[in-house]
Amino acid sequence: MNRNIIQLLAAAALLSLSGAAHASSDEAWRQLAADVEAKCKQAAVALEKPAATVDPFGSSHYGLALVTGKPKGAKGLIAQICVYDKEKKSVEIGSELDAEKLGLMPAK
Repeated sequence: MNRNIIQLLAAAALLSLSGAAHASSDEAWRQLAADVEAKCKQAAVALEKPAATVDPFGSSHYGLALVTGKPKGAKGLIAQICVYDKEKKSVEIGSELDAEKLGLMPAK
């Protein structure tokens, strides 16, 4: 009888701990995505009003985003790949890519 109670208590404890870990992980992913978005937009100095589409998880070492927007002083739409180093919390941004060639332009 005591053995069953101990097993039930242990199972209940594990379930409650796994729920707490899952919730904190969700919050951590949201915080990571927000940091990637903010830093990638800040790094996109060639764009007037950059928009960032963040990969929700990235890779094991990097956060990833595609930053798009109108180039400063020009017409059109460009995209840049942004890589966020999860350890250093720094970003690097790639060169300008033609959004039309990438198939990112809205249908006419």
